[in-house]
Amino acid sequence: MNALDRRTLVPEILDRLAADDPRALHSRRDLRRINALMFQAPIMASLMRKFVATAPRRILEIGAGDGTFMLKVAWRMTRDWPEVELTMLDRVGLVTPELTADFAGLGWKLETFTGDVFDWAQRTDGGAFDVITVNLFLHHFDEAGLLRLFSLLVRKAPLLLATEPLRAGLALATTRLLPVIGANEVTRHDAAQSVRAGFRGSELSDLWSAAGGRPLDERSVGPFSHVFAGAAPMPDEAVP
Repeated sequence: MNALDRRTLVPEILDRLAADDPRALHSRRDLRRINALMFQAPIMASLMRKFVATAPRRILEIGAGDGTFMLKVAWRMTRDWPEVELTMLDRVGLVTPELTADFAGLGWKLETFTGDVFDWAQRTDGGAFDVITVNLFLHHFDEAGLLRLFSLLVRKAPLLLATEPLRAGLALATTRLLPVIGANEVTRHDAAQSVRAGFRGSELSDLWSAAGGRPLDERSVGPFSHVFAGAAPMPDEAVP
């Protein structure tokens, strides 16, 4: 059996570091470069154009990090979606006033929520969203955690769009080249673990279906990325 046939989850170092730890600050800079090299922002924008039929009023991003990824997505979408209420959810508050101003310059209103995604998702307040987006976040959870998360999110919005690591040999081999871009030891460790915990085939579709949702698309994009689009149940369908 190939070592990548099944997902392997190992705790990532960045998740255990304080937000102001110098190694964490360096690693988050690395992640911005990695997102760019993986073309994650244009991939997410293409998913939005394909699956979001009309301009959304409210978007939720979970696992938002410092917000720079979604800013790049918003920059690509603002011509067609000039006014959006964006909520960013992350367990650590990293969004700066400068970033909020950058979104405002695009016509997007930003709200942030700091806390655990499961705690947030179990709340009944906050209203509904038109679409939930996820970037390089779902791979942190095992199958039981994903099923629990999907069972909550399927009630929060009619559509979920995700861009995740592709679990493939080339992607894993490429992580050995990260010193070329100046990545520190935290990033080098976590990047390899992200690939091993990434997705392939219909793994996310199967879990979304088990949570009562309707998978719309799941596939690899390029050598490093795996994308998923899932819809909520139809009005006459029961959610487990």
